[in-house]
Amino acid sequence: MSGRAQLMWDEAVTGYDFGPEHPMDPVRLALTRSLVGALGLDREAEVVAARPAGESTLRLVHRQDYIDAVKAVSADPGAADGSYGLGTADDPAFARMHEVSALIAGQSVGAAEAVWRGDALHAVNFAGGLHHAMPGAASGFCVYNDAALAIARLLELGAERVAYVDVDVHHGDGVQAAFWEDPRVLTVSLHEHPATLFPQTGWPEETGSDSAEGSAVNVALPAGTGDAGWLRAFHAVVPEVLADFRPQVLVTQHGADTHFEDPLAHLAVSLDAQRAVQVACHELAHEYAGGRWVALGGGGYAVVDVVPRSWAHLVGIAAGRPVEPETVIPEGWRQEVYTRTRQLGPMRMTDGRWPVSWASWEAGYDPANRVDQAVRAARRAVFPLRGLLP
Repeated sequence: MSGRAQLMWDEAVTGYDFGPEHPMDPVRLALTRSLVGALGLDREAEVVAARPAGESTLRLVHRQDYIDAVKAVSADPGAADGSYGLGTADDPAFARMHEVSALIAGQSVGAAEAVWRGDALHAVNFAGGLHHAMPGAASGFCVYNDAALAIARLLELGAERVAYVDVDVHHGDGVQAAFWEDPRVLTVSLHEHPATLFPQTGWPEETGSDSAEGSAVNVALPAGTGDAGWLRAFHAVVPEVLADFRPQVLVTQHGADTHFEDPLAHLAVSLDAQRAVQVACHELAHEYAGGRWVALGGGGYAVVDVVPRSWAHLVGIAAGRPVEPETVIPEGWRQEVYTRTRQLGPMRMTDGRWPVSWASWEAGYDPANRVDQAVRAARRAVFPLRGLLP
């Protein structure tokens, strides 16, 4: 197996553009790619452009009538009327919506294929992680669910156990839904509590269907959770369920919208804690999945200050050349930021909180602490179903 990482990238993914007033500005993808280059990380990973996902691949997750509807509004965006979730405020129709959405999906599927076949040990598609799309509808800025498609392709290739860990601030509802009845897929989502954030799912009691009990794990964190609580919750749940499940491949989603600057959510996590979880996911892939790791992007709407730095860290970790938090960001990239956005770019690859600290779950449980209550609820709901102590 090659130890080399792959970075999935095709410039055309920046065509995933819902319009100038929409929070998912594709400049976040362009700026991430250019920061990866400015830091020299694209010399450490093989940059690969995979083919768009074809219809037979899309049908691994999505219904044919939905694919047909996406194609129709791609050809005539003005015809979108909100059916199938297309033409809504969250998911406005745009020209070539099908083509660019299939291209993003193709990068995640290609990443999964490369890792499964041994062409790469790790593969990153930071344009992916569009985890809200449902089999028959667009949802939450997501048209095709590339994460679910990558997992479905792994199963098609013969994988018997695939684990999906989602640390986006929003619940990974579309991926959970796609594999709700499939015990071969373990979905773990760490997110802001559904009482305060879209999509209002991801309660700890959601644990999988009768045929796959314990295959869905949801840690619903209170608004305002910061670095120490977020990392405590991650480490109190994720390593133990991965150790039990023994995945052959680990697929992770790294939405950057947990950040305290993100305008669409209410957690208070720093870039440094995001980097710490990326490092942890890399280590967990090696500990439990033979090193096979597919890492995806996701949400993130602080498109200048947060997203490019967070995902450049992810690429560096996957490529075997982690970027030190105190690294000064090249001036050329900051000039590009100003040219593109008229905003001032960040100076360093840190929020000044490295190294982040957190208390292990083994150190004791505080029944008055709302984060601990959330962790306890997740463990009580799913751990006994897996034969683990809550």
